[in-house]
Amino acid sequence: MQRYCQLIRLHSESRAEYIRYHAAVWPGVLATIEACNIRNYSIFLHGDLLIAYFEYLGSDYEGDMRRMAADPETQRWWSIMDPMQQPLPDVPAGHRWLEVPEVFHFDGAPITSNPVYPSTDHSREDA
Repeated sequence: MQRYCQLIRLHSESRAEYIRYHAAVWPGVLATIEACNIRNYSIFLHGDLLIAYFEYLGSDYEGDMRRMAADPETQRWWSIMDPMQQPLPDVPAGHRWLEVPEVFHFDGAPITSNPVYPSTDHSREDA
């Protein structure tokens, strides 16, 4: 599994429309996302910055992205979304969203049926 984070700007005048569309993403678009091995997909909005996060479970990311781009329903969705967005200046040619490298990840310790938590009292008794 590979985690991805991507960024793009949202035109401020499109904010309400973008949120409205994403409150009810078309089933065909969601089916294509799933068929292309993407799971746990979220888009966050901070100011005018859209932040996408997803997990890719396949073995041919570029091939799956080509398959997604060839899907007619997804093309129609993108034809509505693209005018609402502005790629960031350093996006590579041929891309819209900027891929951001992961620098840290923590899954946490395994959860047990009888968890033991360390003390949160870090004061020194000898002080």
